[in-house]
Amino acid sequence: MHNYINRCACLRLGQLPVARLQPYLTIAPSASASAVASAPSTICFLNFDFKISRQYTTSFGFDIHHRFSDPVKGILGIDKVPDKGTREYYVAMADRDRVFRGRHLADDGGDVDQKLLTFSPDNSTYQIGLFGYLHFANVSVGTPASSYLVALDTGSDLFWLPCNCTKCVRGIQLSTGKKIEFNIYDNKGSSTSKNVPCNSSLCEHQKQCSSSTGTCPYQVEYLSEDTSTTGFLVEDELHLITDHVNQTKQANPRITFGCGQVQTGAFLNGAAPNGLFGLGMSDVSVPSILAKQGLTSNSFSMCFGDDGLGRITFGDNTTSSLDQGKTPFNIRPSHSTYNITVTQIIVGGTIADLEFNAIFDTGTSYTYLNNPAYKQITQSFDSKIKLPRHSFSNSDDLPFEYCYDLRSNQSVQVPNINLTMKGGDNYFVMDPIVMVSGRDVNNVLCLAVLKSNNVNIIGQNFMTGYRVVFDRENMTLGWKESNCYEDELSNLPVNRTHAPAVSPAIAVNPEPTSNQSNDPEKLPSSHSFKIKPAFAFIVALLLLLALL
Repeated sequence: MHNYINRCACLRLGQLPVARLQPYLTIAPSASASAVASAPSTICFLNFDFKISRQYTTSFGFDIHHRFSDPVKGILGIDKVPDKGTREYYVAMADRDRVFRGRHLADDGGDVDQKLLTFSPDNSTYQIGLFGYLHFANVSVGTPASSYLVALDTGSDLFWLPCNCTKCVRGIQLSTGKKIEFNIYDNKGSSTSKNVPCNSSLCEHQKQCSSSTGTCPYQVEYLSEDTSTTGFLVEDELHLITDHVNQTKQANPRITFGCGQVQTGAFLNGAAPNGLFGLGMSDVSVPSILAKQGLTSNSFSMCFGDDGLGRITFGDNTTSSLDQGKTPFNIRPSHSTYNITVTQIIVGGTIADLEFNAIFDTGTSYTYLNNPAYKQITQSFDSKIKLPRHSFSNSDDLPFEYCYDLRSNQSVQVPNINLTMKGGDNYFVMDPIVMVSGRDVNNVLCLAVLKSNNVNIIGQNFMTGYRVVFDRENMTLGWKESNCYEDELSNLPVNRTHAPAVSPAIAVNPEPTSNQSNDPEKLPSSHSFKIKPAFAFIVALLLLLALL
């Protein structure tokens, strides 16, 4: 177990420069989008840490990494995916969203092929699809401790590991021929493991039990077609590193999770090859269990840096803070999701009163809206940006409808996008666009919002640049600007430049989110920056040196 002490920093708004008051976001894409976007990042290996605050509340967290960050690609053997910034990359990620989050995201209601990439020479081991979960972390479980590269999912509850499995992914074979074997959890091989009985309050399938003392079975089905995990519940130790004042201690809370014997569908195609860490609201989720044990408050936060590196912190319940925005969750008894209400869409300072519900889903790459929200945000954006619409050809398979041609060294004014949430706080979207590397002299700028069939999802692209707090105690979503890097105890590079995930979405600072006025005259209608080749090169070089 690697005892790195890392934590994501959350900067106070008083320490941040206020939002730029220039009337427009100025883009001069002289640097290659892919050159900056493909800069390397680092990987986490169970980077848990605890802190005791002045209120004597405990929190711990670990680094998270995007599926297509260089380290995760290295571990999973994904060595032939498109580079970020290319149109092939955005097509693949949009296809992944639709396949993995269900056909209700497809605006035409049609079938979506589950394309697979094969990385073993003879396809004898298994195929890795593009359509897995977005973020991964390495966790340590059992005695003796074993590590597992698990996917993180706010859309489900159960934490499960491949365990004594008859149908699961046991390893992968790289294109070089090298084999990587995954750890498979063995409940009988762990001295601290015990089966969860059917009379447990966490057993949801008691009707399938022959007796109250029998082992509790489980089965979870997911949105992706024919994707499920089946097995039985066990209880074992989850290994955490604590930090109290100057004394570091080991914490080993007992966690209930699934011993996954049979996986189907996307789980066999690389969606979550070594387990899934559910972050939903039910009692069986890890955040709920930690809170019930009194170890943390019943909340967690996730921050997403713009280079694929991020942070999750359990016990973060700072939604009462005056310097961050917040809005209540809409709770549905049948299926509790992180659902919120938007009351206004503000594009370029123009307010549209439009109320709709949306799910904050960290596992979806882009933002998906149905009408009338989709029509309002896209057409308003289109009316304000002064660029020619991109003409799509038969060979042009970009997933976004609203794209624009941008010549090299051309400056452009891009309107700000703000969402007014229920309760009145304003959510400034820092990263609403993507820049696609051109096949000729031109680049293409796209609004990264797609039309869905029947569900609204605020995807990770709208969360970039924020620490998003899922406060289940107060049933509130909170947000505050964070770059995920700057923290006194963090091992992440402290001098990281706020580098763009995709040129040109960089270093955009929102207006203060709490107690904001929605008067369009008080919200900047747009913002500005300019990308220079030298800056892009320096950013890429710094990211590379951070790994050495």
